[in-house]
Amino acid sequence: MAKILTLRDALREAMSEEMRRDETVFLIGEEVAEYDGAYKVSKGMLEEFGPKRVIDTPIAELGFAGIGVGAAMNGLRPIVEFMTWNFAVLAFDQIVNNAAKTLSQSAGQFKCPIVFRGPSGSAGQLAQQHSQTFESWLANVPGLKVISCVDPADAKGLLKSAIRDDDPICVMESEILYGMEGEVPEGEYLVPIGVAAVRRYGSDVTLVSFNKMMLPTLKAAEELEKEGISAEVIDLRTIRPLDIQTIVQSVKKTNRLVVIDESWPFAGVSAEVTYQVQKYAFDYLDAPVTRINAADTSLGYAPTFVEEYLPNPAKIIKAVKEVMYVVR
Repeated sequence: MAKILTLRDALREAMSEEMRRDETVFLIGEEVAEYDGAYKVSKGMLEEFGPKRVIDTPIAELGFAGIGVGAAMNGLRPIVEFMTWNFAVLAFDQIVNNAAKTLSQSAGQFKCPIVFRGPSGSAGQLAQQHSQTFESWLANVPGLKVISCVDPADAKGLLKSAIRDDDPICVMESEILYGMEGEVPEGEYLVPIGVAAVRRYGSDVTLVSFNKMMLPTLKAAEELEKEGISAEVIDLRTIRPLDIQTIVQSVKKTNRLVVIDESWPFAGVSAEVTYQVQKYAFDYLDAPVTRINAADTSLGYAPTFVEEYLPNPAKIIKAVKEVMYVVR
C-alpha cells in the first residue's frame, strides 16, 4: 500500500519515525522548532518530541554544525538542518575537516553518524549567493556520502537509511519542490544508499540526472518519444557512492549518453560520470558523451537570465539529437 505525500511530508515522516525508533536521534537547526522549519519540513515535531530533541539555533551554521559533530562523536545521531546549503559554506570546515575525517583520524575509534540536510540549487529569482549547487563539492571529500533526490518516496527511504548510517551524510533537497507530491509506501520503508533508479526504460539514448533536473529530463524523454526516439532515464539519487554500474549497463544497451546536471560544468558531477563511462564503456559509445549544465557563470536575478541559465527540455532534446546525429 502507498499514500500520497509531499516531499516535505516525506522528509518529516522519515525524521519522526527514526526519532520514535531511536532516542539518540535529534534535530537541530535554524527555525526547526518554534517556527516549524523554514519550509515547514519539521512542522509539529517540537510538539511531539520536545525542545531537547528539536532544537532551534542562532543563525550560526559553523557553530551548530560543530555542536552536531561533537554530539555524533559522543554517541548521538544528529540531523542538522541548514536553511539552505548556500549558507552551509560557513560550516564546511566542520563538515569537511571534522565530520568526514573523524573515523580515519581516530583509526576507527570514533564514528560520526550525522546527517546534514537542506535545500540546494536554484529556486527562482534568488540571485548569485542563494542559487548554487554543492553536490560535487561535497562528493569530492573522502569520508562523506552525498544524497540528492527529489522523489518523495526516495526522500523518505534514503533519509531513514542516512540517519541509521554510521558515516556523515549530506542530503541535498530542492526548495521549490518541497510541495511536490508522490506515492510513498506505508510502513517501514528504506532505500539503499548508492543505488540509482531507472525511471524510464529506452533503447536509443541514456539520460542521466538527479534532483530537480529529473523533471526537465523526463519531460524531454516524453517529447523525444513522440519523435520516435526511445530514451532511458536514470536518476542517480546518490552522488557518492556513485552507482556507475547501472549507468554503464544502460550505455551498453543504448550506446549514447547525455548527462543533465544543474551545477557548473567544470569538475562537476556530470564530468565524473563522463569520465567513468569512458573508462568502463568506451567501446560501446557510438557518439561522444554530451553534458547539459548550468551556465558557467553566477546566476543573476532577472527571470529571463534564470531561464537561460538552467538546463531545460529544449536543450536536452537538442543534445540527444546531436548524439544520435539527427542534426549536425
